[in-house]
Amino acid sequence: MNLGNLLRRLTSTESNRSFLGQIGKVEVLVSKLLSLMMLGVLAVSIVQLGFVLFAEVVRDVPYGFFSSSLIEIFGAFLNILIALEVLENITAYLRGSGIRIELVIVTALTAVARKIVIFDFTKLSGTDLIGLGLAIFALTISYWLVRCTNQGNREPH
Repeated sequence: MNLGNLLRRLTSTESNRSFLGQIGKVEVLVSKLLSLMMLGVLAVSIVQLGFVLFAEVVRDVPYGFFSSSLIEIFGAFLNILIALEVLENITAYLRGSGIRIELVIVTALTAVARKIVIFDFTKLSGTDLIGLGLAIFALTISYWLVRCTNQGNREPH
């Protein structure tokens, strides 16, 4: 086979469809692998959080307070929530509903909110907090724009 024939085959419409079909199969495979890995991450995170909470309850701490900061525990809960949202993004893609930008933005908002919840004022500056505030503002505006656009595109029932 000469170079001209090879180039014609590579640039043909049928070749494009076949190539895109193969890429689609790889995307689905990667999505399934990511889903399985995320389930593993979730399982380990939940077990780890359970151990931490159990250790805090049985630990002899005066006045019934947690020895770990409640902020750290809230951060662990939010990590699990973020992982669930990422898993929901992946499964929505596998269901064929594509990547739902609203859910991606909500996941990002949750991640930034987590950073604010666990924000350590002794180690970070006010500038860092302003940056997180700006990120929330930008994500909120993005979410609002996407919602308005999506509601405008829906067919009336």
